[in-house]
Amino acid sequence: MAQNIPEIYGSLVFNDKIMRSKLPKDMYKALKKTIENGSHLELDVANSVAVAMKEWAIENGATHYTHWFQPMTNVTAEKHDSFISPTGDGQVIMDFSGKELVKGEPDASSFPSGGLRATFEARGYTAWDPTSPAFIKDGTLYIPTAFCSYSGEALDKKTPLLRSMDTLNKEAVNILHILGNKEVKHVSTTVGPEQEYFLVDKDLYNKRKDLVFCGRTLLGAPAPKGQEMEDHYFGTLAPKVSAYMHDLDVELWKLGIPAKTKHNEVAPAQHELAPVFDTTNVAVDHNQLTMEIMKKVADKHGLVCLLHEKPFEGINGSGKHNNWSMSTDTGVNLLDPGKTPAENIQFLVFLMAVIKAVDEYADVLRISVASAGNDHRLGANEAPPAVVSVFLGDELTEIMKSIENDTYFTSHGAVQMDIGAKVLPHFVKDNTDRNRTSPFAFTGNKFEFRMLGSAASVANPNIILNTAVAEALRQFAQELSGVPAEEMEQAVHELIKRAIRKHKRVIFNGNGYTDEWIEEAEKRGLYNLKSTPDALPMWIDEKNIKLFTDHKIFTKEEIFSRYEIWLENYSKTINIEANTMAEMVQKDLLPSVMTYTEKIAAAASAKKAVVADISTACEASLISKLTALEEKMASGVEKLKADTATALATEDPLENAKAYQSVVLEDMEELRKAADAAEVLIPDALLPYPTYGKLLFSI
Repeated sequence: MAQNIPEIYGSLVFNDKIMRSKLPKDMYKALKKTIENGSHLELDVANSVAVAMKEWAIENGATHYTHWFQPMTNVTAEKHDSFISPTGDGQVIMDFSGKELVKGEPDASSFPSGGLRATFEARGYTAWDPTSPAFIKDGTLYIPTAFCSYSGEALDKKTPLLRSMDTLNKEAVNILHILGNKEVKHVSTTVGPEQEYFLVDKDLYNKRKDLVFCGRTLLGAPAPKGQEMEDHYFGTLAPKVSAYMHDLDVELWKLGIPAKTKHNEVAPAQHELAPVFDTTNVAVDHNQLTMEIMKKVADKHGLVCLLHEKPFEGINGSGKHNNWSMSTDTGVNLLDPGKTPAENIQFLVFLMAVIKAVDEYADVLRISVASAGNDHRLGANEAPPAVVSVFLGDELTEIMKSIENDTYFTSHGAVQMDIGAKVLPHFVKDNTDRNRTSPFAFTGNKFEFRMLGSAASVANPNIILNTAVAEALRQFAQELSGVPAEEMEQAVHELIKRAIRKHKRVIFNGNGYTDEWIEEAEKRGLYNLKSTPDALPMWIDEKNIKLFTDHKIFTKEEIFSRYEIWLENYSKTINIEANTMAEMVQKDLLPSVMTYTEKIAAAASAKKAVVADISTACEASLISKLTALEEKMASGVEKLKADTATALATEDPLENAKAYQSVVLEDMEELRKAADAAEVLIPDALLPYPTYGKLLFSI
């Protein structure tokens, strides 16, 4: 039976339509005011909302509720409480108050805090985010919340994200008013995160310790066929994949997640899902939900969804493109060039603010995508390099040059590049081909930040981007504040001209995959922070501490806590991988090599027993190769174990991470070479794990 998509869409979301129907008019208006203005939620309003939310949730089969939050683990957390409340006579009522809606009190002691709290300090608080609607999943009412410690420090990703959105809103509205656009009262940032992923057979997955424990393969020789035929991208969907994608769409639509586009990606078994953009904090919540539901739906189909940035060596890894823009409450996209002079002025100011922000805070933008997994992608000719640069396209770049040099812009006829009525008369969106090699590309009315890894929360990059752009707008506002209206055009022109000259180094429209660009980037003075341990120390640079503390996004303590958490997470990740690899080689692959060597030797002896002078050169050669590889693996395992133990014992967090990056990862790479060379010599029946061929081409 065909499903009615409009009826399905948002059916499990406590959205505006439901609120309007369930709440008294005065309470609905009060809640909307809270959502739109970010004002305090009064208890009587909270109580009214809680009653309506509970009734709606029970009508839709919910028996429990949870405050759903995003601790600094890249996954979500939840503690479920039932609606039941004993009455004292052996009966229960279904109860849920405004107090329970607004604030929860989960145990915070087991979540990463980076030294913000002692382990014995268990108390933490969750606070409802009314701007992100509640929803029902698996019989539980989910309430999106922020998460903080007893003393008020942010222990999550949502709190600083909301702070950054408020900051950008304030600075954007201020400069719009200075430019004469006084109608705008609010500016929102919007995000549409494209999600790449792999699908593999569940039975095969369960036979791979590396996939189970690490999310990526640590061993594995290339399959006879990879992606060299370029026949998978946008190719016909396999029936099993198509069925999965259909069910995934339906589950996402029920939760009001606007899943729009689905297709095969470049690598075998790789796919992509892209939603329609939404307000940033809602988009972040939706992306976390999307990743969770992708895995659950896959399980129902006998599949496993892999979200690691590099699950397979030798083929493309998975990214997550963050499509970011700014929109006013009057319906204007501030990164849309527009067709009128007033819009042109706005566009150029905001465009230049983004370019300035990316140039000045490229180091923290790089940090926002840093992880052990993503280090395998960046700069590997499948993803942008670790150098952050901006792609504008040929026409917009020429416009910038014309402004800088006070020359004529000639793409659509000779036009003097003043900021007023003659600028950008008919600028065409998307008039330049997309640059897939650029980390930060303008795509007509938004910027696409392409460095994110597939498993990452999109909160971190958007916190950085919002805050850095807000700072650029603040500085622009300082320069333009007090300028008379009749002089504003010239003042804006001079401001943009100065900004272009200072920040044009970050603009690059060429191929970011080439060595020549890396050399050029160094000459321009751009950061090339190749690995996570290279990048993370920049997080606590004074420049960056000042940015976040000035705008009250993080306290200094919250900044340092995240620095410690990220370093620790990096080291722990590689430690788990090293231990897993050592176990796989020692307990699984080496015995297989020995077994096969014995079989070959026995076969050679049997031949000689029948025909004494028969040649066994083939067997001898194979035994020699396997024995040499066996010895390499045995010594490689011991070296890996020793170096891992040394790294683990290193107390300083940064030095600890560097030891894993420079020594342990190198050991793993050398051990893998020997293991993969042995794998291709052993019959599949004797291998202890499924090959790449089976994993990538089984569905």
